[in-house]
Amino acid sequence: MDETTLTRALAGRTALVTGGAGGIGRAVAARLAADGAHVVVLDRDERGARQAAEEVGGEALVDDLGDPEVLEGLDALVARLPQVDVLVNNAGLQHVAAVEDL
Repeated sequence: MDETTLTRALAGRTALVTGGAGGIGRAVAARLAADGAHVVVLDRDERGARQAAEEVGGEALVDDLGDPEVLEGLDALVARLPQVDVLVNNAGLQHVAAVEDL
């Protein structure tokens, strides 16, 4: 499959990338945009989310998915989006502790 075919494959699609302000999430957002998707970057880092969204011609949403209250209101968050065709759930939390404390 050539690059042109891939680009058309995601044209008209919306992709939501959680944890999209940096690292793997930012790279995934860039690739999805390169393949034609409209990308929504969701991250708790407002500045990073806005920068990443600007780089890919998408939009930024700022929320902390590690906050239980945000998760309880997830329906309202999703309602602010156009139809989501692709979800990359990249956001994560790291708890550093001794094995016996995990």
